[in-house]
Amino acid sequence: MKGKIAVLGAGSWGTALAVLLAKKGWLVWLWGRVEDGVEIIQHTRENQRFLPGVTIPSSVRVTADIAAALTGAELVVLSVPSQAVRGVIAQARPFISRGTIVVNTAKGIEINSLLRLTEVLKQELPASMHQQIAVLSGPSHAEEVSRDLPTAIVSAAHQRQVAEYVQDVFMTPRFRVYTNPDVIGVELGGALKNIIALSAGIADGLGYGDNSKAALITRGIREISRLGVAMGAEALTFAGLSGIGDLVVTCTSMHSRNRRAGIQLGQGKSLSEVLASIGMVVEGVETTRAAYRLAEKYGVEMPITNQTYRVLFYHLDPREAVDNLMLRLKTHEVEEVVRERKDW
Repeated sequence: MKGKIAVLGAGSWGTALAVLLAKKGWLVWLWGRVEDGVEIIQHTRENQRFLPGVTIPSSVRVTADIAAALTGAELVVLSVPSQAVRGVIAQARPFISRGTIVVNTAKGIEINSLLRLTEVLKQELPASMHQQIAVLSGPSHAEEVSRDLPTAIVSAAHQRQVAEYVQDVFMTPRFRVYTNPDVIGVELGGALKNIIALSAGIADGLGYGDNSKAALITRGIREISRLGVAMGAEALTFAGLSGIGDLVVTCTSMHSRNRRAGIQLGQGKSLSEVLASIGMVVEGVETTRAAYRLAEKYGVEMPITNQTYRVLFYHLDPREAVDNLMLRLKTHEVEEVVRERKDW
């Protein structure tokens, strides 16, 4: 048996990662709230609510006691909804040992502060731990990872040795992990793609076709990249797994809550009806609100985000939102290329 890892968050992704790590020989403690059914998971060895049909190995200890989960852990994995990250890490902080690596897997932006989630962690953890924070992101549905279907993702950290340590911890013959020093880009790609997935779902709900989805994905990665670069990310990161890779899978798969929510919005349901129907956190909703404000802050044009924001929060008819996108003033596809060609 290898060392101890604590996974905080007994949702679908936390459960899937706990199963993956246990199969690699780690002693895994999976922490969740009583109201999320951790006691039932403990007895049935199945997360029937969030990841049905997947057997949880006996080496995964399921608990609602966060102190027990964290004591002696050499790595902590955060798999809670993005808006809960601050509260959970504050609760966990007294029990995290010095030298422990903290890996965030949530994909979002804190709505009140507009901070990326590693920035939230740095506010809540002592300065001595800031270089021990990593991000794990990319196209990775829990339903597939938990069943050992081939998946590739990215480990990002400011310190190379931290990113490579996380790579070694998670890597399996079916779960390939790349490293990337661009923490900002990896985080923003994972968060902002959920907005585009909502819009792609809306297009599906309206009955639009593959052409529409291809346009949304392609123009979506452009506006994600624009905001990302303005916030300090590397443009090339958005051409990778945590950018276009995560965007494609989230816009096309029915495993995606954001796409499913968008489909219902396109079919005419209200946001409150949609969220009640999904029954789990739809990260793209609050991320749309945050990205709309960030676009204003950094002076970045994000037309898809703008129209999605109006559909979500101002009851704009989805068909009108599509018309607004299609009838915008004509422009070049890649402004940077045109600027470089003085004779064109």
